[in-house]
Amino acid sequence: MSTYLRARPGLRHLTETSMKPKLLPVLISSLLIAPSGINAETNTSSEMKTLIVTSGFRPVAQETLPSSITAIPSDALEKNQSQHLEDVFSFAPNVNSAKGSSRARFYQIRGVGERSQFVGHVNPSVGVLVDGIDFSSIAAAATLLDTRQVEILRGPQGTLYGSNALAGLINVQSNDPTTTPEGHLEASIGNYNTHSLTGVYSTPINDTSGIRLAAQQNSSDGFMKNDHLNRKNTNNIDETFVRAKLRIAASDDLLLDLLAFYADIDNGYDAFSLDNNRRTLSDEPGRDRQISKAFALNSTWSGADTYQLETRLSHSASDSDYGYDEDWAYEGFHPGGYTAYDQYRRSTDTTSAEMRWVSAPGGEIFNGTTRWTTGIYGFHQQQDLTRSYTFLADRLTSDFSTRRFSVYGELETDINDSLVLTTGLRNETSRSKYKDSAGVDYKNTENLWGGRIALDYWLTQNTSLYISFSRGYKVGGINGGFTEEQLAADLREFDTETLYNYEVGSKGSYFNDRLQSQTALFFQQRRDAQLRGSYQPSIQVGFVDYLFNANKVENYGLEQQLQYRWDNGLSLFAMAGLLKTEVKDSGAEINGRDVAHAPHWQYQLGFDYDTGSGVFAGANVEGMDRFYFSDSHNTRSWDYTLINAHLGYKTDDWSVRLWGRNLSNERYAERGFFFGNDPRIGYEARPYYQLGAPRTFGVTASVSF
Repeated sequence: MSTYLRARPGLRHLTETSMKPKLLPVLISSLLIAPSGINAETNTSSEMKTLIVTSGFRPVAQETLPSSITAIPSDALEKNQSQHLEDVFSFAPNVNSAKGSSRARFYQIRGVGERSQFVGHVNPSVGVLVDGIDFSSIAAAATLLDTRQVEILRGPQGTLYGSNALAGLINVQSNDPTTTPEGHLEASIGNYNTHSLTGVYSTPINDTSGIRLAAQQNSSDGFMKNDHLNRKNTNNIDETFVRAKLRIAASDDLLLDLLAFYADIDNGYDAFSLDNNRRTLSDEPGRDRQISKAFALNSTWSGADTYQLETRLSHSASDSDYGYDEDWAYEGFHPGGYTAYDQYRRSTDTTSAEMRWVSAPGGEIFNGTTRWTTGIYGFHQQQDLTRSYTFLADRLTSDFSTRRFSVYGELETDINDSLVLTTGLRNETSRSKYKDSAGVDYKNTENLWGGRIALDYWLTQNTSLYISFSRGYKVGGINGGFTEEQLAADLREFDTETLYNYEVGSKGSYFNDRLQSQTALFFQQRRDAQLRGSYQPSIQVGFVDYLFNANKVENYGLEQQLQYRWDNGLSLFAMAGLLKTEVKDSGAEINGRDVAHAPHWQYQLGFDYDTGSGVFAGANVEGMDRFYFSDSHNTRSWDYTLINAHLGYKTDDWSVRLWGRNLSNERYAERGFFFGNDPRIGYEARPYYQLGAPRTFGVTASVSF
């Protein structure tokens, strides 16, 4: 990471004129001050903790970043009983997720993002990084094991990350090794036979290196009951995650970070009922399995006087097995019934490499007014699919590969003591190949660009206003996997999408830093927006889903985040997101309508209280408006309100916490479809829903040593 932070104007002089430290002292000091995430405690002081965002080109205090971002620290994740990335979005305005599997793998920011993957390849609109490793299309492995912080950047990140961040970027950072030995054990039990066990151990190896090991096992029967098989675990959770991090100060100028990660996910998938309740009838319950192996090697070299060289290399290999009982019933359920099973086996190998030069203090250009960053980035992904479907005489196989090469740069210029101008640009060359056993053979090469301009004005040392313009992009492609009889020739290819984001906002700290506030107003134009259509020509063919381009989609909205802390240990927090989207394409069936998974409003209100004598408590209320499930039909969810709470006791060495989620047992839907699948009503088309979790509760105990 960079050796200095961007500060408020009143503090900028101190950081920029300081001498550049060597890496060995930086290693020691950073480990000492880094939050370990072990036995996280509520700060009973009225002073707010500064959150440092690491997603960008250099570490930045959250309140100084001229864009809309939510940083969620480890203590908030712990109180929310968060295990997976899908559990944190109630903290972030205008962020949603789509199920359709045991864990949400796809996310939407400001109404932009994918919802599922079946036959075709997905170019994600929302990037997902876990310790710098790209899990954008395989986010079932996005565990929050031993996580230091989750950062959600809203709006296109065209300069920062390119094609996979059209709508935004989600960055998950785990804890680093520490300079003193420490360990942590945590166990949870809850209803629906839910169990979780986590172990973390961190220790220095010698004066210049340290290691951190973390492991977690999650299991649950799930909340669905299969009446035909008389089983309660056909929609179960069975996950194991292991992570190892090694940090080495190879010299005074060279810091190395090595990471290895393993995920073994063996979850069930039996989530849909013909009666739209939590009781299923399938005789072949589905599964949602994934094994992921990944490693990363990062280095930071500070041997030059004017810049710091950072390198990043990562590779992940994932094998997934996703399948479901398509008829949702058993053989003999009805005289007019059918039996079918649909299975998708994928192997995904992703490699990325990056070199980045970041100006050091004293290395600014243009008379010392401008900090600079430049870099090169390479990305390669290979994805192979085998689909087995009851009504397919032969298995469908496909090969997809994409290669991307980017060059980018960013300048951050102090126009005066109160005004900062940020300009960035990225140029990317993308080459894609697709071939399948249905006879589709496709190649595509594109040259793409994105960037941003932001102006940040400090009214006072504690209050800033910003205005920004950014441009993001997502490559075009092919709808493979279907014959010309199944999908017309004019629907085969889809074009590149471009997103223009216009934003104004304010950030500030008030009342001696008791109150922190973030506000953003945005307007987005999507050109050649990639939307997803689907239809079912017959049961034997199954669903044909494909991407198509709408001429234009416009999104606009408001995002607000507030937090206030008293001296007595009580803090209040609030989040609200307002969003309106509209398709503007006279040739599209949904012209004038909202896009899918874009609720008009969502919110969270809550409090945390720490008595200072060991007892702590908290509660929050979260709500979301109804939204369309698809761009090809008008089935909608319904608005809902969920109540969550926790109560506990802690010491320096141990803690125990009672927790509950959806305490009012609200019924709500996370995913929905519209088609005919019930022979009892002659296969009349109707809505079907994947329901969210009912009331869940449990106890978590932890000990630190």
